[in-house]
Amino acid sequence: MTRVLITGGSGQLGRELVDVFDGAVVTDESSLDITDRDATVGAITSLGPDVIVHTAAWTDVDGCEADTARAMQVNALGTRHVADGARRVGAHVVYVSTDYVFDGTKPVPYDEWDLPAPRSVYGRSKLGGERELDPGATIVRTSWLFGRHGSNFVKTILRATGELRVVDDQRGCPTAAADLAAVVRQLAVGRLPGVFHVTNQGHTTWFEFARDILIAADDDPARVVPISTAELGRPAPRPANSVLDNAALRLIGIPLAADHHEPLERLVKELVS
Repeated sequence: MTRVLITGGSGQLGRELVDVFDGAVVTDESSLDITDRDATVGAITSLGPDVIVHTAAWTDVDGCEADTARAMQVNALGTRHVADGARRVGAHVVYVSTDYVFDGTKPVPYDEWDLPAPRSVYGRSKLGGERELDPGATIVRTSWLFGRHGSNFVKTILRATGELRVVDDQRGCPTAAADLAAVVRQLAVGRLPGVFHVTNQGHTTWFEFARDILIAADDDPARVVPISTAELGRPAPRPANSVLDNAALRLIGIPLAADHHEPLERLVKELVS
């Protein structure tokens, strides 16, 4: 593997991928509009990458709910264009997807063979992207991303003052972008096909996660007050249970990422120092 193209390379995960793929070609919205088929196919055929790590997406969950057409154009149709270009040059595609492809009603963690049933437009659009890929592609579903770059829940909690009202009826797996990038690289180098759930270990609620963030920052966790998703009143439905079982990784012998508390404590110390 000598040539790697990363779409969405300026994003939270994209910037971590740049670090693990030395010398990768990076695109963002300003340099490549994946909704433009001719531009996307042209860029890929011109670059001739061996691997494309496709992270470019519209991830504003509530924004997607209000604009179905744009969500499908970016997340589903844009992925079709990337897959088209990859097919022409024989590139292996690694597509980053989401826990939102599930409806959240399963009482135990979701594994890679559970049937998706998204409730939100965002989830439907990302599932649409999954379905645009060839069978040999790699699909990486992840959840609750946090890290050094971009906006995320950890940074939001650290910036907040006073009482924090946080939902306690959604459960998932917080995932460090750097840890995810390392596993994505391993899957890309091995050209491993199929669906993989990739998260840090240990599930929690947003309420518990917020308390852990404050504890790591030597702040008062009592500032966090639990509320329900209904009280929060967001436009897009959220899965109550989006815990992803990393079964495929475990079954083929790839080491799982550490418990999420480990990268969380490192990140908080870095951000507050």
